[in-house]
Formats: sequence, C-alpha cells, structure tokens
Amino acid sequence: MSDECCGPEKPAPPVAPVVEDACCGSSGLTDPPEALELEQLSPWWHDRALLLPITSGVLWVLGLLTGWAGLNTAGLAAHVLALLAGAWTFVPGTLRRLVQGRGRGRLGVGLLMTIAALGAVLLGHFGEAAALAFLFSLAEALEDRSMDRAKQGLRALLALIPETARVSRPGGPQTIAAGEVRTEDVLLLGAGDKVATDGVILSGRSWMNTSAITGESIPVEVGPGDEVHAGSVNGSGSLALRATADGRDNSLTQIVRLVEQAHAAKGERARLADRIARPLVPVVLIVAALVALIGVLTGDPATWTERALVVLVAASPCALAIAVPVTVISSIGSASKLGVVIKSGAAFEQLGAIRTVALDKTGTLTRNEPRVVDVATSEGRSREEVLAAAAALESASAHPLAAAVLAATDAAVDADDVQEVPGYGITGSIHGRVIRVGSPRWISPGQFGNRTHEMASRGMSVVMVEEDSHVIGAVGIRDELRPEAAATVAALHAQGIRTVMLTGDNALTAHAIAAEAGIEEVHAEQLPADKAAYVRRLSEQAPTAMIGDGINDAPALASATVGIAMGATGTAAAVESADVAFTGTDLRQIPAALAHARRGHRIMTGNIVLALAIIVVLFPLALFGVLGLAAVVLVHEVAEVVVIANGMRAARTPGVGAQEPSSPVGQDLRETSTVGRPVA
Repeated sequence: MSDECCGPEKPAPPVAPVVEDACCGSSGLTDPPEALELEQLSPWWHDRALLLPITSGVLWVLGLLTGWAGLNTAGLAAHVLALLAGAWTFVPGTLRRLVQGRGRGRLGVGLLMTIAALGAVLLGHFGEAAALAFLFSLAEALEDRSMDRAKQGLRALLALIPETARVSRPGGPQTIAAGEVRTEDVLLLGAGDKVATDGVILSGRSWMNTSAITGESIPVEVGPGDEVHAGSVNGSGSLALRATADGRDNSLTQIVRLVEQAHAAKGERARLADRIARPLVPVVLIVAALVALIGVLTGDPATWTERALVVLVAASPCALAIAVPVTVISSIGSASKLGVVIKSGAAFEQLGAIRTVALDKTGTLTRNEPRVVDVATSEGRSREEVLAAAAALESASAHPLAAAVLAATDAAVDADDVQEVPGYGITGSIHGRVIRVGSPRWISPGQFGNRTHEMASRGMSVVMVEEDSHVIGAVGIRDELRPEAAATVAALHAQGIRTVMLTGDNALTAHAIAAEAGIEEVHAEQLPADKAAYVRRLSEQAPTAMIGDGINDAPALASATVGIAMGATGTAAAVESADVAFTGTDLRQIPAALAHARRGHRIMTGNIVLALAIIVVLFPLALFGVLGLAAVVLVHEVAEVVVIANGMRAARTPGVGAQEPSSPVGQDLRETSTVGRPVA
C-alpha cells in the first residue's frame, strides 16, 4: 500500500541521491550514501509486522466461534480485542499523517477504513469492525512483506561479497574484513575465492566466473592488466590484484544503490493510479455523507448510515493504490537477475512499451577490440614477414589499430628512426630498409587495389605495408561483431521490434557490420548531436530505446524514451545519461529484459483494471443494500491480497535470451557463446 494509503511508514534503506516524486514529498538530494548492509528477511512466523494481524484474525475467529456457542459476552470481548489489534497497525499512522508532517491534510484510504470501523462500532457491529481491521491490517502487512522480499532480492547481491579478504602487508599476507579494504590495497586470491572489491590484476592468470554479476554464463580468462569486479569468483589460478575501490563502495554496492532508487520513484502508471485514488477518497467521503443524509431525510437514519459505512468501504481505492507499486518493485528487483539495473519505475514501464531499438556499433554490437582478420601479401612474402614489419613500427605508436597489429604476431623485430606522420601512418627502418605503414590514402595499394576494396567492403580498416617504395602487403583489421549479436537482433525482430544502427563509423564499415548482424536500417558517420536528433525523431514516432556504451552515446541515451547503457560499470557519462544499465555486455540481455518489462507492463494493466472493477462492482451493491459490511470487507480485502499476489508474479524472470522451446531464435541464443574468451 502506498505511503498515504495505510499504516506507519517504514524506515527506508540508505540509497544514492534521488529526487522524490510528487506523491512522496519535495525534491532534494540525500546525504552521501552509507555502506549498504545485507539484511535477512525473517520467516513469516517471526515477522513482528504480521504478529498483530495474525493475532487479530485469531481473536476474530474465536469471537465467531464463541458467539455461535452462545457465549455472547466472550465473543464480544474477543471481537473488541481483534479490533484493537488490527486497528493498531493503521489507525495511529492514519491520524498522524492527517494532522502533521508532509502528509498534512491528506485523505488516505486508511482514513476511510478508520471511519468505517468507528461507524460499525457505533452501530454495534463489533464483529464486522473486527473483520475490517483484521483483513485490512493483514493485506497491509502482506504488501509490506512483499516489498521487503523484493528489496531483499536486491540486497542479496551483497552476499556475493565475501566477509573477509587476504591483503598483502609488509609483514606478510593478512586477513581483514572485506569492508576494511581500501583503494590501492593488494588483494591475494586463491582458487575459488570471491573478489572483495573492484580491482586490476597485477600478476597471475586464471578465469573468473562473473555470472552472478553480469549474467554471462561462460567464465572469462583474466591476466595482468585485466579489470575484475566485486563479487566475481576466481577459478583455479592464484592472483594478485590492486584494489581500485573501497570494500564498502564498489561496483556491486553501486549497482544495488542504483536499483534501490526505483523504490523512491513510481512509474507513469503508478502516478496514474495515484491520480485516480487521490480525488476518489474525498468523493467517496462526500457520497457516504449524502447516503447518510438520505437516512435523516427519510426517517430511517440507522439503515442508511449503515449503508453509508458500507459504501465507504466498498469504494475505498486501496487495491488501486497498491496495484502498481508492488508490481514495479517486484519487477525491478528481479530484473537484477538478468543483469539489468533499472533506475526508476517510470523507466521500467516505458521499457515495456518499446517498439524501436537503436544500437550503437562500436562497443555495443562489436567487441571494441580491433583484431587482424585478413592479411594480403606480395609474391615471395609471408604473412609473418608482413605482420612483423608492421609490428616493429607500430610498437612505438599510440594508434588504436597498433595494438591489433602487435597482438597478431609474436615476431620480435627492432626498428630504427621510427617517426609518426600524423593522419597518415608511421615510418622507420629495419636492417637498413625503409619501411612505411599507413592507410591506403598515403600508400597506394597498387596490385592490392581489388583486395583492399574487398576488405573495406567487409567492414575492415586497411593498413598498407611498404618496403623500399614497394608494397609488400595489406593488413585488414576489424572490430569483430559480438558472437551473439545476430541472434539477438533476430530475437528482437521476432518480438516485433524494429532495429536501427547509429554509428560515427564510415558507411562502408557500418553497412558491412549491420548486414552481418541482420540490421537493415543504418545511419553512419553520425556525430553525437546527429545521433541525439535522430533518436528524438524515432521517439516521436514510437517508444524508442537507445543502446550504447560510450561518451559519444550520452546525448542519444538521454534523448531516447529509454536510454540503455551497456556495462553499468563502464563509461560514467553513458551510465549517468541512461535510464537502464546492463551490468554486462551480453547482448542477449536486451530481448530478455524487454520481454520481462512487457510482462510486468501487462501485469500492471491487469492490476489497475481489477482494482477499478472492484470499486465499480461493489459500490452499487453496497448502495442498494445487496451486500452488508462484512461481505464488502471480505470481498474488498481478499481482492486486495489478489492484487498483491498478482503483482508479485512480476518477480519471475526467464533465463537470459529465453524463448519458446520451439523457437529457432531461442535455440540460436542458447548455442551462441557469451562475450569473453571461454576457457577450455
């Protein structure tokens, strides 16, 4: 139930700075986040919040039984105690919000229930009043517990951080609490150890199981210079890594805080529910007063006053007030299992309506790791000779393609007089021979003209290698498409979602990569402002998600209906501009996340329809005396519990990339390897 609906407020966990919505109070930033702690959700029989509703229910049933047995005094006493036990959970909070604090003057559903219970007592219907208090307090407690369970699903991520960590000290290795790890500490990991905080590997080689963090099911090889994140599980090797974050403030705790921001922000449908419920409360009060007035005018005040109380309960919009928040919180919490961080309820609801997906190329559809994929050589020259000559010069270059050339050969050749020619290439000498390495615009391809054109048409960047004014080879380098990209695009198309590629790369490369991925619409050579403008146009036509990972994607991410950043621990500008962030880089998260959001969207719609139907059906039945107070209370509160249970269904998630068993797309997704180098 919403804050204004019922019951005392529960203290919120510490979260990152958030802006509160109109429902909850004034906007503003909170203090810097405190360290998050993992809280255990107690069994229901130990939950104090359920103790009073359960006690109220037991006493209510006892009152019924003793009343049927003819022990009227004992039955009345049991019902009075049941009423007090149930009312204690919502009446004090209702009155406080009515007269003080930020809820001053707010007419909530708890007020309707308080008036209805009081009226039933004044009419002598202690059993009905006790039933109302019991069922209302039980529904509230169940909702609170469902929200706690959703939060617990998020906080369970913190269990991935070990309690202790081994750090290197001058006197030798020392075991300390994980929360005491500080930046620049050197952590020592053995086989099977969990990583206590983010870090960079200093020595050793192993593999990391990051499935709980990124959703990538296949372990990834790691070695010196590789980054690892808190919560990853080390394989069989021994590693030393330098901490790049404190033990209490790392990528994992930041992810939890990002997700918990959703608890302070309701989506558009939640605000719609509030807009319906808020004016409905005073309308119900006015209608109930008019019904009672009819009794005064007709000379039968007792009957019509009782009907007024029944109308009051029947038209209470409590189910409507809770219809969306429970669904949103459950959905956002469970989305973390897919490696999806959703920053607000509004973003989640909009994610469920997406009809177009715009994707950046570099780093999103591709690995952002250029590799040598083709080498053409002149007669009498080998692949190794061409690569060795190119690598000898590129070893002194900071060009992005230099690393790809160096990684393609193990040959160690020294070059002299190396000089870089900005915008063209690099020159030097090897054993007295003049070597030039650069683009076809600087070094004419000559006999390799057709071959270099073919390489370019396949999306490669071409590097020419020249020795003593004679071209000896051409090297094709390409940022390879992620292995799961084509199956992911096919899965999006199968869901009826249009795909578009937006990239700053040249048109020839962009179209080659797009064709391989199965994307037909391509917009290449786009500046950041161009991307943002095109995404705005797409969003005006249909709900659009922009997916990117770089600083140049930030404007487009902010311009989309929903901006999605690949890698929640990646480029800060992209993550801050996005509404949704994927903790990993597995593209199969995209169709899985969209399917999950659409399912939550349907559940929310069903909850709103059900909540409104309850009011529409019960109101006339109560007004004309068909249903009495006890029946209305029972139907209304049982329906409320149904709404809560239905909302909690949104916590169920499919596997990443899950499709129907008969779907070839689903089969492709299951057979496609995830990002990262698998270990044999």
